[in-house]
Amino acid sequence: MRRRTKIICTIGPASNDFDTLNAMYEAGMNVARINMSHATHEDAARTIGWIKTLNRKTKYPVPVLIDTQGPEIRTAKRDHPLVLRKGTEVVLIPELSDYHGPVTSRLEVQFEGLKGAVSAGDTIVLDNGLINLKVSNQDPAAIRCVVLDDGVIGSRKHINIPGVHINLPSITSKDRDDVKFGLELDVDFIAQSFVRSRDDVAKMRELLNHRNHGVHVVAKIENREGATNIESIAETADGLMVARGDLGIETDIATLPNLQRQLVRSSFKSGRRCIVATHLLESMVEHPIPTRAEVTDVANAIYEGVDAVMLSAETSIGEHPVKAVEQLAEIALASERFPDLGFARELAAQSDKQNIARSALELAARISASGIVVITRRGITADLVTNCGPTDVPIFAFSNLSQVRRRLMLNRGVYAHRTAFSNNPEKTIQTALSVLRQREGLGSEERVVVISDVLAAGPVDAIQLRSVGGVSTE
Repeated sequence: MRRRTKIICTIGPASNDFDTLNAMYEAGMNVARINMSHATHEDAARTIGWIKTLNRKTKYPVPVLIDTQGPEIRTAKRDHPLVLRKGTEVVLIPELSDYHGPVTSRLEVQFEGLKGAVSAGDTIVLDNGLINLKVSNQDPAAIRCVVLDDGVIGSRKHINIPGVHINLPSITSKDRDDVKFGLELDVDFIAQSFVRSRDDVAKMRELLNHRNHGVHVVAKIENREGATNIESIAETADGLMVARGDLGIETDIATLPNLQRQLVRSSFKSGRRCIVATHLLESMVEHPIPTRAEVTDVANAIYEGVDAVMLSAETSIGEHPVKAVEQLAEIALASERFPDLGFARELAAQSDKQNIARSALELAARISASGIVVITRRGITADLVTNCGPTDVPIFAFSNLSQVRRRLMLNRGVYAHRTAFSNNPEKTIQTALSVLRQREGLGSEERVVVISDVLAAGPVDAIQLRSVGGVSTE
C-alpha cells in the first residue's frame, strides 16, 4: 500500500546536510520547507543546493517551500535569556531603544508600533503561549506589564496579542527580499504567513506576477481574521496551511480541533491543497518516540483527508529528524487504511473538466485499477483528479515540465514522473505506460485509467482504460 498523505519537513541545523536530507527522503520526506524567520539566505541556498542534488537521484522530485516571516512581532536578539517570575514587572521597549526608566526586567521587541496597539488590561503572549503578560500601564516610551507565568524568554520569540488588530503590512520588506531570493533559486511554493484577507494574497500574487513566476502561494491561517475570511482567502490562494501554533493562541485553544476541521473543509470546497502544521510530533524534538496523543492528532488530520502534514522543530532542530519522518510516515500509512471523513467529496463539479476528472476517479475505483494516469502540461488536470479524492488509487502524473512535476508532489496521492510529449498522442501514452512498468513495477496485465489535457488540441473530452502493457481495453 502506498502512502498518500505527503510529509513536509522543515530544514534546519539538525538536517541541513546531504546525508541527513537523503535519509529523510528515504524515510518519507516529500517537500522541504525553509523557514525564513530563522534561516539566512546563505543557509537557504545551501539547503536548496542539497535538494537539487538529491533530486538528480530520487524517484520522485522534492519541491522546496519557503515560509515567509510575515508581519509578525518577535523579541529582539539577546545575548542571554531573560528569566521572568510570576507577579513581577517587565517593561517592553522597542529594539535599540534609549529607554532609561526604572525597571527590574526589560524586554526589547522588534516593533516600534506595539505601544500604540495595546491598552491596559490586554494580554501579551510570549513564545507560543509559554509566558503571558498583562498590560498594567504605559509611559511615553514603554509598555509596563505584570508577568503571569514563570518562564525564560530568549531571542526572536513570538509575541501575540490575542484579539487585537495590529497595523502591520501584509508583506514586509524582509518578505520581499526573501521572495526575490527564493524565486532566483527556483523554489516551488511560497507559504505566506499571517494572511488576514484575500487582499493579502493578492498582494503576494502581484509580487510574483511582477517577476513572471508560476510559484504557488500557500496562505497560512494563524489568526482570527484569517479564519473568519477563510472562504475568500481559499478562492485566492493555491493552498492553505492550518498553522496551529499561532492559531491556538489567537483563538480559544479549546475550540482549535473544531476550527481545524472547518478550515480543512473550506480548503476542500475550494479545491485547494491543504496542510496541517505545528506540534504534530513535538515530543520527538527530544524523544525517539511520539506520545500517544500526538499519534492520535496526526491520525485525525489523515482522516480529514489533508494533502500534507508538516514537521517543524522535529526535523529542524530536533535530536531525531529521520526518526520523526519515519514515525509520521508510519502513522499516516496506518491511518489511511481507514475511511476518511469525505470532505473532499463536498466539492461540487463546476466544469466539464471536473466532471470528467471525477468520472475517471470513480471508474478507477470501481474496476480496482492500479492507477490513474494523468498526462498534463500545467498540472491542472492532476489537481482536478486530486480534488475528487481521497482515493486508494494512486495518481501517476506525467509532465514535461520539472516545475509542474515538483509542484504536484504536494498533492495527496500524486506521484509525478517526467515524460516527453509527442505529436502522436499514442506515443505519449506508450511512453507513460513504459515508465509505470519500469519505475513503478506495474505488470503488463494491470489496468489504468488514462486522462489527459494535452493529447488533443481542445479540452479534456475522453477517458481511456488501458492495460499497462499498452493495450486499450475500452
